[in-house]
Amino acid sequence: MTGAARLFFTLAIIYALIGMLLGLSMAISNDHTQHVTHAHIMLAGFVVTSIFAVFYHLFPALNASKIANVHFWLQTVSVIVMTGSLLLLYGGNPAIEPGAAIGSIGYILGVALFAYIALPAIWKA
Repeated sequence: MTGAARLFFTLAIIYALIGMLLGLSMAISNDHTQHVTHAHIMLAGFVVTSIFAVFYHLFPALNASKIANVHFWLQTVSVIVMTGSLLLLYGGNPAIEPGAAIGSIGYILGVALFAYIALPAIWKA
């Protein structure tokens, strides 16, 4: 595995570990106030990032493209801002809510960029 596929899959594994550690922490403490953050890390971080990795692995020409690198960095920064903001928000800091919104908008833009990259590739004759 190389290029964007390797970057996305490496990050997906990191998200999985962070999300599982947060889930374990909630279970041990019996404090589930971070369940929204946990869900976002696991789904937006681990699952979706893994799907991006598999896509780029299956399409080597796109995997090596500059736009795949742009996609990686947009998704990465967005997930970190979104989930970091959620962690602080559900930790009792309501002033951070605009950060969650900014991260979410970036994430949606990243998925839109992925659609722009992926849909023509999978519908090619």
